[in-house]
Amino acid sequence: MSNTAQSLASKRIASLLDENSFVEIGGMVTARSTDFNMQTKETPADGCVTGYGVIDGNLVYVYSQDAGVLNGSVGEMHAKKIANLYDLALKTGAPVIGLIDSAGLRLQEATDALNAFGEIYMKQTNASGVIPQITAIFGNCGGGLAMIPTLTDFTFMEAAKAKLFVNSPNAIAGNEVSKCDTASAKFQMEEVGIVDVVAEEAELMQQIRELVCLLPANNEDDGAFDECTDDLNRVCADLENAAADPAIVLSNISDDAVFFETKKDYAKEMVTGFIKLNGTTVGAVANRTVAYDEEGNKAEEFAAELTARGCLKAAEFVNFCDAFNIPVLTLTNVNGFKATMCSERNIAAAAAKLTYAFGNATVPKVNVITGKAFGNAYNVMNSKAIGCDMVYAWPKAEIGMMDATLAAKVMYGDTDAATVKEKAAEYAALQNNVVSAARRGYVDTIIEAQDTRKYVIGAFEMLFTKRDDRPAKKHGTV
Repeated sequence: MSNTAQSLASKRIASLLDENSFVEIGGMVTARSTDFNMQTKETPADGCVTGYGVIDGNLVYVYSQDAGVLNGSVGEMHAKKIANLYDLALKTGAPVIGLIDSAGLRLQEATDALNAFGEIYMKQTNASGVIPQITAIFGNCGGGLAMIPTLTDFTFMEAAKAKLFVNSPNAIAGNEVSKCDTASAKFQMEEVGIVDVVAEEAELMQQIRELVCLLPANNEDDGAFDECTDDLNRVCADLENAAADPAIVLSNISDDAVFFETKKDYAKEMVTGFIKLNGTTVGAVANRTVAYDEEGNKAEEFAAELTARGCLKAAEFVNFCDAFNIPVLTLTNVNGFKATMCSERNIAAAAAKLTYAFGNATVPKVNVITGKAFGNAYNVMNSKAIGCDMVYAWPKAEIGMMDATLAAKVMYGDTDAATVKEKAAEYAALQNNVVSAARRGYVDTIIEAQDTRKYVIGAFEMLFTKRDDRPAKKHGTV
């Protein structure tokens, strides 16, 4: 058990971990700097409580910054404790969770503190793709400290008090906090896309626990399975009616409705998150055209198109899944790319990153076409052409180059409206029909929407022993 007095930092750890499971490491460490009268200041645990414990029986390493000690500022010994925690986590193959509440770099320790910051970055870099890294921000996380959550895999922010920034809002030319609080959880989640979950502190801790239980302990862990008590052949009635909002579809097909959505309020037209299928964690990526509120009312509508933000959000998620051997399921409903001046600045590069992420991923990949799959946007969304292992489609899905009416107008634009209508129907029957795509092998099986759960479970079971050899290289450059 911890020898440290029950500071707020310690209480946060206690509320996160299973009861009485925390074991503190380095509780007697204090600052060794004596510059600027530092020798007169008490620095219990040097402002950072570190140790290990369990979440539902899963080993995790945790550090929690204590704002009551020099405002939680990061000094040499503070950083060394975090670095030591990462060394232990890498040796044992367990996640690291950081609870952030800090004024940033400790000015009294100058270059010692600056170097210590860099040492944390290096540990995080080495750990990336090896063990899951999670950061939760409860107070300030500014300046160089802002690199820590962005180097981790998942970031949580407390709704009211947490601040995340490189430059404070008032330091940005032409801005002040009353105009736009760029450090707020709302801004960082909705506009920047760094944050996965924003909630009150108690809810935040529960969300972290849920995420940890869905993730493997490390990149070689093959034990991330739970016994499935849900019916593997369960019929998901009315699933087709929910196709516009894949969050509903994914909850319905998942074991016991488990669905953890990541970056929920960023690029809402692209849904990413984790579900359970036959006890196995599966990463999900899906196109959204409608978002419903908790009462089932239509809250927002989106075009069936890929955006730059949506592509980058999905690419980052797929890369994480591939690094930790988590299978990927996609639900495709897209008819093109967003066409605006702003989008055009970024869409090609962003779509290329998503294409690369899907093509480069060697984990089992399954795609279900729930609506439209038109043009190159379909290729980008985990098509068979870029390495998807199994492609299913619902009976009313449309797969082709573009919308039939638009295609007819392009090909027969100089004819009358009746001819355009006739040719559009002909084009739809010959080119956009899901049966046509299946005959050419682009779709493996046409399935009823209500049977989606049993088909994707069967596909992932078949792909469990998948091996995918690639050309030898150090790494790609996209």
